[in-house]
Amino acid sequence: MSTRSSELVRAFEARDLDPVAFGHGDHVAVAYEMLRKYDFLNALVNYSKSLDAIATKAGAPDTFNTTITVAFMGLIAERMSSNHCTGYEDFISQNEDLLSKDLLAKWYSPERLKSDLSRKTFLMPDAANGT
Repeated sequence: MSTRSSELVRAFEARDLDPVAFGHGDHVAVAYEMLRKYDFLNALVNYSKSLDAIATKAGAPDTFNTTITVAFMGLIAERMSSNHCTGYEDFISQNEDLLSKDLLAKWYSPERLKSDLSRKTFLMPDAANGT
């Protein structure tokens, strides 16, 4: 793990980072590192709790979305298990699509992902554009 990744994960787990400066790529990097550190369920719980707490602390408690979080964590974990990468940079170079916020549009309609229910619980894909 790079020094930057290590510091980012530490700050994320301590819930002590600037959410404005924490972009989608950072979300993916932290998820990757947490999936390396913990088994899937513990990574998902720790990641979700930290992300929700950071959003709440930033005054945006309704931005955490369970469906998006679980779906991205599942995709990252699946890709990690099928790739033999030497680290995050190698992993992301082979999985650049994970850096797209719109990746879940393959499986979910925008209405489903933006719903209040999606924020509260994991929703199965509605295969809007499923492949």
